[in-house]
Amino acid sequence: MRRRLGSVRARAALGATLVVAVALVAAGAAVLIALRSSLSGQAGAQADRAAREVAAELAAGRSYDQLSLDDEDRPVQVVTEDGTLVAATEGLERISGTGTDAVRPTPGAARATAPAGHAAATPDAEDDADADGAGDTDDAGSASPLRPGEIGEDTGFRDGSATVDGDTADYRFASVSVETDDRGALAVHAGAPLSSEHSAVGTALTVMLFGFPLLLAVVAGVTWLVTRRALRPVEGIRREMAAITASADLARRVPEPDTHDEVARLARTTNETLTALQSAVERQRRFVADASHELRSPIASLRTQLEVGAAHPELLDVPGAVEDTVRLQDLAADLLLLARLDAGERPADARVDLAALVREATAQRAGVSVDAEPVEVAGSRGQLGRVLANLLDNARRHARAEVTVSVRRESRPDGRWALVAVADDGDGVPEADRERVFERFVRLDAARTRDEGGAGLGLAIARDVAERHGGTLTVRQAQAGGALFELRLPLA
Repeated sequence: MRRRLGSVRARAALGATLVVAVALVAAGAAVLIALRSSLSGQAGAQADRAAREVAAELAAGRSYDQLSLDDEDRPVQVVTEDGTLVAATEGLERISGTGTDAVRPTPGAARATAPAGHAAATPDAEDDADADGAGDTDDAGSASPLRPGEIGEDTGFRDGSATVDGDTADYRFASVSVETDDRGALAVHAGAPLSSEHSAVGTALTVMLFGFPLLLAVVAGVTWLVTRRALRPVEGIRREMAAITASADLARRVPEPDTHDEVARLARTTNETLTALQSAVERQRRFVADASHELRSPIASLRTQLEVGAAHPELLDVPGAVEDTVRLQDLAADLLLLARLDAGERPADARVDLAALVREATAQRAGVSVDAEPVEVAGSRGQLGRVLANLLDNARRHARAEVTVSVRRESRPDGRWALVAVADDGDGVPEADRERVFERFVRLDAARTRDEGGAGLGLAIARDVAERHGGTLTVRQAQAGGALFELRLPLA
């Protein structure tokens, strides 16, 4: 169960269901409140109309026994200023909510009169404040004194109940005041049934109680299905990655859905990562194989010379043994530096004067001309010196007579750079091979012997170091026709 709830599908379905549930409860409550308010307002309007009809009859001088009080659906009370019931709906057995509980007129009260000009006896403001409040207006008793024959403009509303001919129901009561010529101030209380309100609210509540859970179940199911369909490619990616991990076959790729959403981008990024990983692994394998091959030759040569020297001391080639040892030492140093670069070693952040570094690197080299202006960059002095040495060795190996080195500042749209240019007057690098020369263990001249050339690591190391310093190393044709290697590094 916890595993299922931990899935994206379960969390999405649960989250969507909770959000919809909250929205439905809020909307349902608002609908019920609005429905009840509307129906209560309609009942209040009916009660007000009924009360004013009776008040109009009283204002016209009609006697109590001639009033229209025979409608069982709207109980009516006519009350004097002192709260005495003088007329009521026939069959009225009980009533509450009007402020007068009497249901039968007081004997002889119909003949009593009250001084004109006094406000009618209606529920006071405190009683009105305790009422339901929906649709309430100012209490009728708060109006200014009425003239004979005049009906008060204000209506007071309260909710209550009444029993007429044995039937009990809830009502919305309206109270209006009327001033008569001969009977003084009177109050008319008339009710309109709230059965429609109760029925409608009950029906709506029943529909919500049964419909909302069904709707939530539909939302949860649809969310589950849609999420499962949306995440199906992710599951395919997961299975394929698990298979790649188990088989160690980096040539496999995860399926890419024919969409343009986040899942498709995830699949493409995963495949790009697999491609980069495969390339790195293959590069590492080639590196190990090439390194083993390159190390085998000087070691075998050195061993042969030592064995011959051991058997025939007069035949020992000491200079050759020293040369092979130096070559083996340089190759080991190159391999160690490449290993550190591949491991992500960051260069130092010291300031290096490239002009001074170039002069130092060319001091013991014949046939090299230098034109350098002081330029400082940030980085490792040792690694940058190694780059210059590799570039000079490569130029010297291919030059016919002369190698030129220049150092200057350069402004480009992407910033300010230090430019070191190393050119020779040799045959140059064919355009098709200007990127291959920076690959490890690559030698363009296949006929060249190992003793005449290096192991094919110098330019690869130079480019790796340049990139670790935030720069670039490129090659193009020099003006003299040879190769022109350009090292660009950001100014300090």
